[in-house]
Amino acid sequence: MVFLSLVQVKSLKSIILPQLSFCTYSTAFNLINGNKSYHRGLYETVLLATGVIASTAFFGILPRLLLMKNTVKNVFLRETLPAAILTQVSALSVATSRSLEPLRGIEVMDKEGNVIGYSRRAGTKAVRDTTISRVVLFGTSAFIPEVFSQFFKKTPLFVRYPQSLWTLKLSCTILVMGLMVPVSFSMFPQIQRIQCSKLEQEIQFATEETELFYNRGV
Repeated sequence: MVFLSLVQVKSLKSIILPQLSFCTYSTAFNLINGNKSYHRGLYETVLLATGVIASTAFFGILPRLLLMKNTVKNVFLRETLPAAILTQVSALSVATSRSLEPLRGIEVMDKEGNVIGYSRRAGTKAVRDTTISRVVLFGTSAFIPEVFSQFFKKTPLFVRYPQSLWTLKLSCTILVMGLMVPVSFSMFPQIQRIQCSKLEQEIQFATEETELFYNRGV
């Protein structure tokens, strides 16, 4: 899906299907692997997922339509914009699909695992850190194959076998994503620490611990 989202196409159908598939998968992944310690009903989840998929797909498709209509004349922008769009959509997907965590708060625990309360500040930090890790994952996975492709286009091999560019980009995308998945997921620990002084006053009054823990999600 990442590879197809980066390919420059000339038809509307070829733009919509990869973007919609990527946005649907990202939204489902974020909802399933986020912090679910707060209450969220089934209908609320469905409405949230529908809104996230529609909005991220829109922001992913609109710039590609501009590229398809040749409204962007700068060659550098034309080559790098698909990667930038993918990175922006992945970040937007995390921030919106997990937007209830900063609003309702997530569980914070002491070192024994006892729940002290629900913190909106911890939810905000969890979503922010996950968004950063996702930007690193998809940004690197999108830009590095594009850089290699630009160098490959200047080689005699590309002149003789221009169709080999697709094979190179696909192989490079798979390789970089395979390397970046464990890197991005390990940037921040899943169970994170946070100073109690940085949390809401009601949580500070509820415990004598100076350091609490929360589940960041993936």
